[in-house]
Amino acid sequence: QVQMVESGGGLVQAGGSLRLSCAASGRTFSSYAMGWFRQAPGKEREFVGAIRWSGAYAYYADSVKGRFTVSRDNAKNSVFLQMNSLKPEDTAVYYCAADFGGTTGWGSWGQGTQVTVSS
Repeated sequence: QVQMVESGGGLVQAGGSLRLSCAASGRTFSSYAMGWFRQAPGKEREFVGAIRWSGAYAYYADSVKGRFTVSRDNAKNSVFLQMNSLKPEDTAVYYCAADFGGTTGWGSWGQGTQVTVSS
């Protein structure tokens, strides 16, 4: 079982940057791909980006490609989301999760961290 705690959210002006962190507990953290999702008010949760267990490959939603970077440090049981060139439409609660694969899919959601981008 893996549990997540996100941090690093806040208020930033458009064009600014934030770095989110996700601390995971659980002995098998390094076995899973890790991902970031977000949910804006009145909208469904959407995929942002994810990184394979080795950290060698990351993939992103088109809306954040080229602006956001996912990384991980398995030694520290942590995954990060570097967000640059932020836009007001990036405003949302950001969550990290582990990909358990198969029929289980994404799980072990954290409580989320609020990101607000002002215009």
